[in-house]
Amino acid sequence: MLELGSQEFEKTGDKMSLSSGTTDLSALIGAHLPFLRRYARALTGSQSSGDAYAAATLEAILQDRSVFETGIGDKAGLFKVFHTIWASSGAPVAVEAEGAEALAQKHMAKLSPNTREALLLHTIEDFNTSEVAAIMDTDTSEVETLLSTARQEMSDAVSGRVLIIEDEAIIAMDLEALVAEMGHRITGVARTHTEAVQLGKSERPDLILADIQLADNSSGIDAVNELLGELGERPVIFITAFPERLLTGERPEPAFLISKPYREDQVRSAVSQAMFFASTETLKG
Repeated sequence: MLELGSQEFEKTGDKMSLSSGTTDLSALIGAHLPFLRRYARALTGSQSSGDAYAAATLEAILQDRSVFETGIGDKAGLFKVFHTIWASSGAPVAVEAEGAEALAQKHMAKLSPNTREALLLHTIEDFNTSEVAAIMDTDTSEVETLLSTARQEMSDAVSGRVLIIEDEAIIAMDLEALVAEMGHRITGVARTHTEAVQLGKSERPDLILADIQLADNSSGIDAVNELLGELGERPVIFITAFPERLLTGERPEPAFLISKPYREDQVRSAVSQAMFFASTETLKG
């Protein structure tokens, strides 16, 4: 257990949390920790590996609070501590990985240095280029170059078949157009759990893009898990208005989680990376 001011950081197996406290620093870090864990999870392709880096970040702040630079913004300051540790390690935590995670790490090694980090920070975590530059200890022109390179490498890597599970017609049409424009083929759009399972089993998509709450009040999580049980490993992207509720560490989490309302570049980034890295750990509803 780690104590941060009056907050406590607990890590048991793959679980981690910050209990509420009263000190300003504890409150600041606690507010941004779910999103740091989301970034770490997507970056490493593994919940356990991502949490190990998040834990190391908190340990570094405990040892020397001056590493937490509030002058660049609280969230950016926390992410900068993380990135310093990540950059110094030079590789994902789980060197003994197998299956989809091992494949993800193999693919990661082929990317230009720092490109994926810049893309995740900018598109998924919504940092502007100046903030990304501060986090990565570089300048904005280098960040722009990294972002351009990352998008090109991801888009050139692979294309496939995508199932969209979304009950709102306008959002479904928008997602369908975005994904098709990227060169992927849409296998179908489902509005309910039953439709999703039927389409998934008949069309066998390479990637699933799913909302959490469906039209008949069924769970997109349940539909996805049923499909993965039938189809085997598949990359999955979830979309939700409340991502922090799914990033508690209390159960396996999605590698890619997009917040509503989303931006086009967030969807493009998540689809490209999910297809490229094929990380398939998902929620158990």
